[in-house]
Amino acid sequence: MNKQDLINAVAENADISKLVAGKAVDALIETVTAALTAGDSVALVGFGSFGVKERAARNGRNPQTGKTIEIAAKKIPGFTPGKGLKDAVNS
Repeated sequence: MNKQDLINAVAENADISKLVAGKAVDALIETVTAALTAGDSVALVGFGSFGVKERAARNGRNPQTGKTIEIAAKKIPGFTPGKGLKDAVNS
């Protein structure tokens, strides 16, 4: 499912226009992004939680030359599924 498919499904399930559903999906994405950028997490009970995880610096290898390189530490977005979502997928 891509973004347009999601918008169509939201419009159909909520009985709203595709334009309004598109704005709602965009607003959700922007809000989650802003929260993660600010260092907050977003928890949707029964669905899951979005958060930021720290990835430590580490050594890697350049596949072309075989030379060891230093990979810098960085923050990455993460998602932890909730119990409701896990149960729905596994049923």
